[in-house]
Amino acid sequence: MSGTHSGSLYVVSTPIGNMGDFSFRAVEVLKSVSLVLAEDTRHTKGLLVRYEIVTPMASYHEHNEAKTTPAIIARLSGGESLALVSDAGTPLVSDPGARLVSACVDAGISVIPVPGASALLAALVASGIDATRFTFFGFLTRTGSERRATLDEITSLTHTCVLYESSNRLAATLGELEQRGNADRHVAVAREMTKQFEEVRRGTVGELRTYYEDNPPRGELVVVLSGASVRVPDDSVVRERVRALRASGASSRDAAAAVASELGVSKKLAYRMAQDLGDAE
Repeated sequence: MSGTHSGSLYVVSTPIGNMGDFSFRAVEVLKSVSLVLAEDTRHTKGLLVRYEIVTPMASYHEHNEAKTTPAIIARLSGGESLALVSDAGTPLVSDPGARLVSACVDAGISVIPVPGASALLAALVASGIDATRFTFFGFLTRTGSERRATLDEITSLTHTCVLYESSNRLAATLGELEQRGNADRHVAVAREMTKQFEEVRRGTVGELRTYYEDNPPRGELVVVLSGASVRVPDDSVVRERVRALRASGASSRDAAAAVASELGVSKKLAYRMAQDLGDAE
């Protein structure tokens, strides 16, 4: 790299539907770089033509990223600046690009985000569900223990979660959540965000499961699910758990700490029950 300065990798968000959501800065960046790395060059060509961008393109997607990343890093290290785009929205968010960004970080190359459209954020702010804290799950795996574990995690989550789902699996996924005791949780299904047939439908998990079984959706979907209510266990449940731990040899203090952690009750309450049981014995 004798005497040269590394270029920068620009991670550029593109419209998810409405072409007016492309920023002035994004256009300037794509005009200024040496190369645009596109998930699908045929798809991105329409965007570049629309904004009179004549920068060359190259394919960069999940099937060639391992092979092409070293050559891209070499170009960046040699002083060229490149831009990474996906077909729609923000790269790396359920899209390719993580390998390249990681390689840039390891090589000391600047990674510069150019923010813009994001389906998950668009759905979240339109959902009417608390956006203070949320967990994004992307697309769930279709089958198997990993899917079951993720659905169990979502069921126990006490803050908002956001996930992507395909139109043909939406009703089934809502059904699986309902079977896990989430029928009354509030949910919003955002469909075709920023596009002509944009729609946000709100209700409970049970209500929307029924609706989408009768009215299969079309298009791209984002599901926003409210957090689970914190369930305070009945005193008898707490007392029985304390009794079992004391019977196994745990001290009042240790039993109280364990029960407070397991059941989400106050340590003071659990300790008082442990002492009462000790006095009774």
